[in-house]
Amino acid sequence: MSSDDQHAGLAAELAARSDDELTELLIERPDLASPTPQGTRVLAQRALSAASLTVAGEDLDVLSVAVLEQVIAFRTDTSKRKPKSLTAASIVKALSGRADADEVRARIDLLRRRAILWGKDSSLFAGDHVDAALPWKARHLTGPLAGRSGEEIAAMIAELPERPRELLETLARGPALGRSRDAAPDADPTAPVAQLISSGLLARVDHQTVELPPMVGAVIRGEPAWHTDTLAPPPLHEPGARPRFPAKAVDAAGGGEALELIRHLTAILNVLGATPAAVLRSGALGVRELRRIAKLTKLETGRVALLVELAGYLRLIDAGFPEPPPPDDTGEQAFAPTQTADTWLHQPRERQWLALADAWLHMPRRAWQVGEPDRDGNAMATLSSELHDSYAPIQRQLILSTLAQADAAVAVTPDAVLASLHWHRPRLIRRFSRHLVAETLREARELGLVAHDALTSVGRAYTVEPEPDADPADADAAVLAAMRAALPEPVDHFLTQADLTLTVPGPMTPELAEQVELVADLESGGAASVYRITPETVRRALDAGRSANELQEMFTRHSRTPVPQSLTYLIEDVARKHGQLRVGVASAFIRCEDPTVLAAVMRSPAAEALALRSLAPTVAVSPSDVRDVIDQLRAAGFAPAGEDSTGALVDLRERGSRVAVSRARRQAQPRRGTPSVAQLRAVVTRIRSTDRAAAATPARNPSSAPVRATGGGESSTALIQLALRANRRLRVGYVDAQGSASRHVVTPKILGAGQLVAVEDGTDTEQRFSLHRITSVELLDD
Repeated sequence: MSSDDQHAGLAAELAARSDDELTELLIERPDLASPTPQGTRVLAQRALSAASLTVAGEDLDVLSVAVLEQVIAFRTDTSKRKPKSLTAASIVKALSGRADADEVRARIDLLRRRAILWGKDSSLFAGDHVDAALPWKARHLTGPLAGRSGEEIAAMIAELPERPRELLETLARGPALGRSRDAAPDADPTAPVAQLISSGLLARVDHQTVELPPMVGAVIRGEPAWHTDTLAPPPLHEPGARPRFPAKAVDAAGGGEALELIRHLTAILNVLGATPAAVLRSGALGVRELRRIAKLTKLETGRVALLVELAGYLRLIDAGFPEPPPPDDTGEQAFAPTQTADTWLHQPRERQWLALADAWLHMPRRAWQVGEPDRDGNAMATLSSELHDSYAPIQRQLILSTLAQADAAVAVTPDAVLASLHWHRPRLIRRFSRHLVAETLREARELGLVAHDALTSVGRAYTVEPEPDADPADADAAVLAAMRAALPEPVDHFLTQADLTLTVPGPMTPELAEQVELVADLESGGAASVYRITPETVRRALDAGRSANELQEMFTRHSRTPVPQSLTYLIEDVARKHGQLRVGVASAFIRCEDPTVLAAVMRSPAAEALALRSLAPTVAVSPSDVRDVIDQLRAAGFAPAGEDSTGALVDLRERGSRVAVSRARRQAQPRRGTPSVAQLRAVVTRIRSTDRAAAATPARNPSSAPVRATGGGESSTALIQLALRANRRLRVGYVDAQGSASRHVVTPKILGAGQLVAVEDGTDTEQRFSLHRITSVELLDD
């Protein structure tokens, strides 16, 4: 069949489809819709092109690829002088024993629906470039290794000499295609390449090109073996497998991980606020700074790298000049929290979780690659441009979508996920490795999207495909609802222990958290957190303006156990010493009701460092600012408190440095814009209109010439008026405001004000055509 015959055959098949079927074709192959095809023949030409078929084959599964390989094998079979027509029955027969007949017929229908094949079951056709839809160059699913198991292939590789095995390992690590003069059929049969081709471990593409079969590459890379003896999809778990943990426990574990993630990010923001991290010349965060942050927060460097990457993507941290400058400020740019971080810190927990999960799903970076060697062998740094990969969000979504196919709460191994991905997306076998899948699932566990090797309800909410015209806010609402259900209810109480610790049995309400974190330090986090009270933490609360009575009342009101006497004594003892010295603004003054305490201050080393001058037995002044005076006195062993001009205590806690956001957050851009269903229906309407215009028969004058006028001038206006009087149809050539040319068969209704109002054939709606945009007008036969 020639190329023109192929175009005509597919065009006729497409013209016979309904509008809904054509719209479905454009939904599955959106590249065919842009620019709008001028009729079904142009649509057929575009559908049969190699470029479009390559895109159409991106999401074909292994069974669909096997069907295409059988089609190509039939087309290239030269053993018969006059081959029979390709039929659905012949494809089913060729794949019998390896695939279910109904599944094969379903794949044939899928390929016909996508216009990769066309025709009836008794006579199927394919274009010359149908092999472009395959994920590889050679035919591997119908080749010599098609019926062999992974163990058999591994045994074949083990028996190879060293040189052929090295060739296979090189192709397994790099591109699967290789070039060699020994690939020709008449090459030396003792050459390594020729031996590998004869054994089936390499496939010949042409006389100088070979390709490594995917099943061989999987064995060499240590990935799950391809079972091509059967073309059924590999199961994610054993049929009827029972979950190890109930669904509620899985969701609770995910919620607990999310709370830990939020707590750890808060700790990192506090560390960077107190001591911003230096920026490398490349704009990244160095290994030394990463380890420093990990040491101060008592976290692993891998977890710190993930949290810093998420914070950088959300612009919770950024590079800039910290304000106020930290004590050891070098005057250079540094990584520090932004004002956006303050907003995030004061949001509800589910909102904080939503921001982090959205960032991970859409971030075009892979945090788990931090520390791995780059192309030059150097370790990749956090926030480095080397980590950027626009395909990373797509991979995360595909991995979560694969997990969503498993039964609820049933554990799925990374190898099972990888095998399923390779079966459903064979074109992406090099993009999904065991290491990538395992690291992605580990990050998903840390985000609370996966727990106990199963997808949580929050993770499933992210895999639900929204309707084409749905509001994105609805999807966020569904995810937030799942997050609220997964997070434990906040508590407003704690248990006070005799060893001056507080046990909090769950996440605290924001009001309680603020008070507890002010008067105690976190000792161990988790579902039940433990906080320790020390003299320093009590002094911190007093510095913030709390009185001893307020602290005692807070413990009495929120503690479910009796407040131990040791805690009461501790608060009273610290409060008795606290505030004996009062520091105000003079630049700074010191006042003390006990002259002996102030005399001790004047004899201390701090007096000389602060240039203290006594004005009275209970008053001294210093040229230093209030913060320096307080820090120096505390270093000398005193317990001063700050006060304002009215004598009231002021909160002198460090708020940390902040930087201005220097750039907007980058959004991951889709590879291709997806048109809406309404837009695709409009494209189908334009295709139908062009087909009708092409099939219309023009009226002819006595000399057999078409009754036609060009342009939108007087001759065209006269012909339109003639059609109006005679109630005749017209074929109108038109160029719209975007410069797109089209032809329409219309029945004119009104002509005036520089416009033609007409009803197009096949529709009941009126259309308006500006006369100056009309390129031609033809009178048609009735």
